[in-house]
Amino acid sequence: MKILDLEPGDARLAADLLPVLRELRPHLTEDLFREVCEKGHPQGLRFSAAYDDEGACVGAAGWRVVHNTSRIRMLYVDDLVTAEGSRSTGVGRRLLRHIEGRASAAGCLHLNLDSGTQRTDAHRFYMRERLSIGAFNFDKALDLD
Repeated sequence: MKILDLEPGDARLAADLLPVLRELRPHLTEDLFREVCEKGHPQGLRFSAAYDDEGACVGAAGWRVVHNTSRIRMLYVDDLVTAEGSRSTGVGRRLLRHIEGRASAAGCLHLNLDSGTQRTDAHRFYMRERLSIGAFNFDKALDLD
């Protein structure tokens, strides 16, 4: 397995990473994903892709280094997903280790992510990987009127 950090404008973002990411984020169209990449990159958004030995993208991670008052400097994981046919093969663990390495290199004190309450399989994985539930996330959709 090979894990690559993909730079903005890399055709593999849409061709390889997006189909895997859509398993977690089915609302993402190619145009919307391109817009998120363009606006998110200046805010620190980065993507890493895991490729199997045949060259197929089997995992995707979106992440960024964030400074805030609660964690000071942390790597926040926007997305972490393994392609359905490659789950339970170590892809998620390898991607997580990869971004932990990015966090350490950036001097982060924490690695942090949110996970939907319905994603119980993911929660088991995070617990196995020694992540703990440190907070609740509250959300309110806002009208754009």
